[in-house]
Amino acid sequence: MNRAGRPGSILICIMWFKRKAVELPPAPVAAPPRPGMPRATAILLGLAGATVTAVGLYSIRSIVAPVLLSLVLTICAHPLRTGLERRGVPRGIATVTVALAVFLTLAAFVTALIVAFAQFATLLPQFAPQIADIGRSIGAWLADIGIGATQVQQIIAGFDPTRILDFAYGLFGNVASLTVGLVVVLTTLILMAADSSYLAAIFAELRPARARMVTSLEILAGGIRRYMIATAALGIAQGVLNAIALVMLGVPGAFLWGLLAFLGSFIPNVGYFIAIIPPVVFGFLVGGWQTAIPVIVVYAVINGVVQTLVQPRIVGNAVALSQTITFVSVLVWATIVGPIGAILAIPLTLIVRALLIDSDPNAGWWRPVIGDLSHTKSVMKAEDEARKSERRARKP
Repeated sequence: MNRAGRPGSILICIMWFKRKAVELPPAPVAAPPRPGMPRATAILLGLAGATVTAVGLYSIRSIVAPVLLSLVLTICAHPLRTGLERRGVPRGIATVTVALAVFLTLAAFVTALIVAFAQFATLLPQFAPQIADIGRSIGAWLADIGIGATQVQQIIAGFDPTRILDFAYGLFGNVASLTVGLVVVLTTLILMAADSSYLAAIFAELRPARARMVTSLEILAGGIRRYMIATAALGIAQGVLNAIALVMLGVPGAFLWGLLAFLGSFIPNVGYFIAIIPPVVFGFLVGGWQTAIPVIVVYAVINGVVQTLVQPRIVGNAVALSQTITFVSVLVWATIVGPIGAILAIPLTLIVRALLIDSDPNAGWWRPVIGDLSHTKSVMKAEDEARKSERRARKP
């Protein structure tokens, strides 16, 4: 195929509408032109609305964060409810069972988090002199390259163990805020579990008039469940393997760093670096580079196998977001909602995509643009084959 005949991005977007009917109901390839506001005005109004929405969510993030967490957990636990009801369990008992199962899982995680923070609070003062020495060494190096004395002192002060501990506690708040968050989560879980009993009937009622919206929500729920459950299972395996390796290498706080690796598995791109820095630092403090380098190698191997080989095969096309949007979504949701937003960045982005793109027949062309390359890859493969055929045809 010559260059003039190569399908461009517009052709790729148009061909996406020919996807199989199991994903979304068929939509028209092109909507008939209709009068409306200028495109620039629509874009500016959309950006303004998104900004106002983000600022509003940020102002009530203490409420939004536990509600969003409850929503994602309820979606993940919904198959348990349907399984119980298929076996003849009354709806009320199924509702309570789902809520308790999710809350007990969450309570176990919070307990592990409290134990980890207690271990961190005990571990950090033991290495306070070494941490202060590292800060002074970095400060001296920065002063040598021309950094001002005020900035150097601020950087050195950041290596104060007390400040480090306050920052760690500040990520998740104090005991009072954590307790309030758990109460909100439990209450919301019970209410959402009760409301979800009507979900099948609501979808059946809406499907004749809003088939695309219902289908997009069903695909959304399946994608969130697949991603969260697979990430949780692989994160547990990743944390356990990392902890075992750290114990063998003699790095203190192996349980703490294993839990951090589990949390980091939910934060694409950024989570790996968050999880690896503390064990490398403490490995260096106890054994120098002879311990720090093996920690880096172990984390790189485990993370590479899980994130590159195992997770894509399990999750499949449930996420279908580009690497750029994935990274930006972590930054955006962490800014709006806080640490919970970073952990739930992918599910929250999928919810926005389902509401704004998947449910709108005229917005479906955005799917390949933001990362759904299932059809694009076949087009690229066809292009590559055409180029190979051309090269073979030119050979004498």
